[in-house]
Amino acid sequence: MRNTYIPYPVRIKQTRVETEDKQLKSFLFEFMRDEDAEAFKYMPGQFAELSVSGYGEIPIGIASSPTEGKDLLFTVNKVGAVSTRLHNMKAGDVMGVRGPLGNSYPLKANEGKNIVIVAGGFAVTTLRSTMNWLLHPDNRAKYGDITFIYGARTPGMLLYTEEWTAWQKSGQAKVCVTIDREAPGWSGLVGFVPTVTEQTAPNPDNAIALICGPPIMIKFTQPVFDKLGWKSDQIIMSLENRMKCGIGICGRCNVGPEYVCKDGPVFTKTQLDRLPREY
Repeated sequence: MRNTYIPYPVRIKQTRVETEDKQLKSFLFEFMRDEDAEAFKYMPGQFAELSVSGYGEIPIGIASSPTEGKDLLFTVNKVGAVSTRLHNMKAGDVMGVRGPLGNSYPLKANEGKNIVIVAGGFAVTTLRSTMNWLLHPDNRAKYGDITFIYGARTPGMLLYTEEWTAWQKSGQAKVCVTIDREAPGWSGLVGFVPTVTEQTAPNPDNAIALICGPPIMIKFTQPVFDKLGWKSDQIIMSLENRMKCGIGICGRCNVGPEYVCKDGPVFTKTQLDRLPREY
């Protein structure tokens, strides 16, 4: 069995600045060994540790889908020493990826159901993975209606615009993208994610909801689903903001008795209702 402390060596294949403030940048990594690419088996919702020699490592949700091939996509917010160093790296540079870590969204266990996805800010990364997995020709027919609700502060802070625009045009999913306040040139929805979710009023019949976003968004989105008649076991959330070492050693990710890195980051609301409200 592979040592979970040792990262896979990867090479930066492409980089892309994603937002107008240039704080979010996407990195496409290619494995340097074919056997590593084969060994890195993951599903949407999981994360990995990105390691930069001499700087450390950071936990980041996997934005690519296993349906897209062997390369891995991550979108990184520049907030500390490791992420700043990574933002300064370029195509051809070598670094490490340790993972995959954590659990995933229960997609295979919910075949035949309608899927509602609610994303806020750059937490849309693992839900980008989910959408690409759901809409792949091998998987789309296994699910009912798909609704994608996504919001950011401004148009310039929305990620993956070309992709969600293509999902919208394809007719394979209902796509509701919103910004917090009116902005010049914006003709889409305006309002916070919880408000738009309530306006969209997703039906709980034979459905699950996958939610990932900043804590404040989660706090105000949960009651919307309660109001619309969703049961706690139908609401599935990712606490990816709590991820730390990835293997439950550092003890910094725990919420009550649960270690988000090992037991999550994906939990049902039923599970979270038993825990202290520390997330």
